[in-house]
Amino acid sequence: MPIPYWRLSSFYLFYFATLGAFIPYWSLYLQAKGFNPVQIGQLSALLVGVKIIAPNLWGWIADRNQQALHIIRWTSFFSAILFAWFLTATNYLEFAVLTVCFSFFWNAPLPLYEGITLAHLHSDSHRYSRVRLWGSVGFILAVMGVGRLLDSQPVQLLPVLVTGLLAMNWLAALATPPEKIVHAGQTPIRLISIIKQPGVIAFLLVYVLIQVAHAPYYVFYSIYLKEHFYSSTTTGLLWSLGVIAEIVLFLFMKGLLKRYSLRSILLCSIAFAAIRWLLIGAYVDVLWILLMAQLLHAASFGGVHIAAIHFVQRYFDRQHQSKGQALYHSLSFGLGGMIGSLLSGRYWDLYGAHVIYSAAAISCAIAYIIALCGVGKEDDCYT
Repeated sequence: MPIPYWRLSSFYLFYFATLGAFIPYWSLYLQAKGFNPVQIGQLSALLVGVKIIAPNLWGWIADRNQQALHIIRWTSFFSAILFAWFLTATNYLEFAVLTVCFSFFWNAPLPLYEGITLAHLHSDSHRYSRVRLWGSVGFILAVMGVGRLLDSQPVQLLPVLVTGLLAMNWLAALATPPEKIVHAGQTPIRLISIIKQPGVIAFLLVYVLIQVAHAPYYVFYSIYLKEHFYSSTTTGLLWSLGVIAEIVLFLFMKGLLKRYSLRSILLCSIAFAAIRWLLIGAYVDVLWILLMAQLLHAASFGGVHIAAIHFVQRYFDRQHQSKGQALYHSLSFGLGGMIGSLLSGRYWDLYGAHVIYSAAAISCAIAYIIALCGVGKEDDCYT
């Protein structure tokens, strides 16, 4: 059966286009609504904190009922409906409730879709990066387009744009064909037996720490640039440069996976991530250094994410793929993102960006040590 390349890619295109319109500018929207850094950090923590529970619940339902695609379609639909309600929200409580409800549905599609994509690719999983790169393309188009638009239009327009992209994401989910179901063998492995493996525990802890480090970037990078007098267009270009570097890495990832082990790719990516946060924290007024730091996004996000997807595929059998992808997303982007958002929001005004991004680099350094000691040691070559 041929791989439905463009239909799979279209979902990533619109999903990450939504993120490109949302992540860089949502904190600016919240700031325009009158929320302070602590409140912005709390709302961001709620957004990612729901990931601790929601993906695992949806993943368990999907693996139990073999209805992952139906779940993706319905949760994508309700995500668009709920986000549209931000147009009428006025106070902190309303924003908090809507954030939790929206995040509960929004955090379902991606980890489930990763499992569907890998199921369609079968033994050709090396092609995952070629499908996923269209998500990066969508992110770039959205972040540049929205940044340019917000230079001339009020940021209050943002919820309308994001809602429209969420609707397109739902349509892309409707166009996705169902994957071929592969039934488990007679003696399936228990999920708890997989999670208890030292390598899996180390892997999950590493990714929690990596996302703790990323949180100040996702939550405050645009505000940080605005405080140093960068325009919305320049902000969008800087965000886009990082994702362009990520696309280039995705294009070459198939060859890298054949030449280097997942362990080597992960360790190298974490090291570059630590360097990136140090550069952003110390040299915000030096544009060419910021440009160099954004190029390291290829490693700090692209490299670590590709390694994660393949590690999950390796550690979790077919029966537990949806739950494995959900566990990875919930603990890293959920728990790690929530901790990082809360801490960066609490201490941003108190200690300043330099200290916050230095702490992010330290988090990556700890992640590197754990990965060096416990992740992928059982298999130093990709097969």
